[in-house]
Amino acid sequence: MSAMPCRERVKKALSFDYPDRPPISHAILPSALIRHGEALQKILAEVEEDFGWGLLPDLPLAKFPPYYKKGRNKDGFGVVWESSEDGEYGIPVDKPLSDWSNWSGFAWPDFEVRPPAYQLYSGHMIGPDPRYYSRGGWITFFETLQELRGFEDLLADIALGEKAAFELRDAMMAHNLRLIDKFLLLDYDGIHFADDWGTQNALMISPTLWKSFFRPCYEVMFERVRAAGVDVHFHTDGYVTDIIPELIDLGVSVINCQSNCMGNEELGRRFKGRICFRTDLDRQRTMTYGSPAEVRKHVDVVFHALGSERGGIIACGEIGRDTPLDNIKAMYEAFMEFRF
Repeated sequence: MSAMPCRERVKKALSFDYPDRPPISHAILPSALIRHGEALQKILAEVEEDFGWGLLPDLPLAKFPPYYKKGRNKDGFGVVWESSEDGEYGIPVDKPLSDWSNWSGFAWPDFEVRPPAYQLYSGHMIGPDPRYYSRGGWITFFETLQELRGFEDLLADIALGEKAAFELRDAMMAHNLRLIDKFLLLDYDGIHFADDWGTQNALMISPTLWKSFFRPCYEVMFERVRAAGVDVHFHTDGYVTDIIPELIDLGVSVINCQSNCMGNEELGRRFKGRICFRTDLDRQRTMTYGSPAEVRKHVDVVFHALGSERGGIIACGEIGRDTPLDNIKAMYEAFMEFRF
């Protein structure tokens, strides 16, 4: 066991104050636990994780949220999800606002903030504990708007200046602020937001439109969190280089992004020391198809590109059903052994 307490290690990594090693955060998809079972749990038992993974309760499939259940299931917003297998993230197939005539009668749900299984597995939001740095949230904005209205229709509405799209945006923000206020009552160290904004090689919309339509809402939500003395964490997949300066300016402390598709060296050159990276190792090739030796080398490359002995790195790599056990073991061994 390392001498530095887990919670202190994370705080030092975020504040660039020389943690003894990069803190470790799991990102285990339910499908991986279903497929690998005890073999995966055995690997995880050897890892000193810093966000309280060991405190997770046993979560049966019956308690998974609708988007992780096989078949078609409706969530609290009225979105119907379809998934091919238990533990595999589904797709929205029936959207309550696909017709704007439904907007006037739409009722926002009042969710409890105790997290369902997906949030626990992806972000380990277990509630405050003095031993660990605890995150709450996993609050989406752009993604929920898509699920309610539909991806193509939503983007067309925004481009055309559809009045209802602005009303929906503002109502979504108000809903999220209610959720944020509930999470802040639980005394978390950080609140986690998540919206995938990138394709493989570009932002999904123009940076100018992102700044005019979406940035003002993120600013309000993030400021609510920061005013309470809580760190803002933000997950976003795809090529999002264009908005990272905006996220830094808005006070995001930790970003979890697909650095490999943007270029680790380029991200490091531009943003190292300005924001803490919760790393997302290359899921498209290295973690799934590479050798254990390639995984270890990749960890070294990513960590040196994005962090330093001062901090700025949270060691993380998403594990899905197709991630080989040997590569999972190699990744965690590299995490635990790494020193700048």
